[in-house]
Amino acid sequence: MHYKTYPLSGLALITPIAHGDTRGQFMETFRDDWFRKHIADVTFVQDNQAFSATKGTLRGLHYQLAPYAQGKLVRCLKGAIFDVAVDIRPESPTFGQWVGEVLTAENRHQLWVPEGFAHGYCTLIADTEVFYKVTRHYMPAHDRGIRFDDPDIGIDWPIDISDTILSTKDRAQPHLKEAELELKS
Repeated sequence: MHYKTYPLSGLALITPIAHGDTRGQFMETFRDDWFRKHIADVTFVQDNQAFSATKGTLRGLHYQLAPYAQGKLVRCLKGAIFDVAVDIRPESPTFGQWVGEVLTAENRHQLWVPEGFAHGYCTLIADTEVFYKVTRHYMPAHDRGIRFDDPDIGIDWPIDISDTILSTKDRAQPHLKEAELELKS
């Protein structure tokens, strides 16, 4: 697997190497020892999969409070997403900055979003399926979020956000300056 890092400490983009022949192709999408050596020394405890039928569906920006802050390894199994991570570590020099990557089944990219980041994505085409591994179980009492359109963050979503499909919960999230950010585990 290949990987690259970002100025936002901890984030990484991973690209598995596909091996093909006349039958199709094979690739290793996760290997614990490689991930611990190159990306982060973490243990994954839960796998999640989400399907969005409509282009322009936006999910996020989500995170969990301590002691259930999650790291996420995100990939797109079908379709395409614009995947976003926002640094919400108050002591970080990149607090409030974001990274966005297009993840598709074809490009095979995976985004590692460590604890201390809010995460979200929007679908770029219909019938999109997203898979992600997490380092802590989902705990509703610790679930938090930030507005996807917070002007202080300024995410440049590649869709018309006035026409996006969004949950009632995500539409009501606070701005970053009002969010609860107790993230240390």
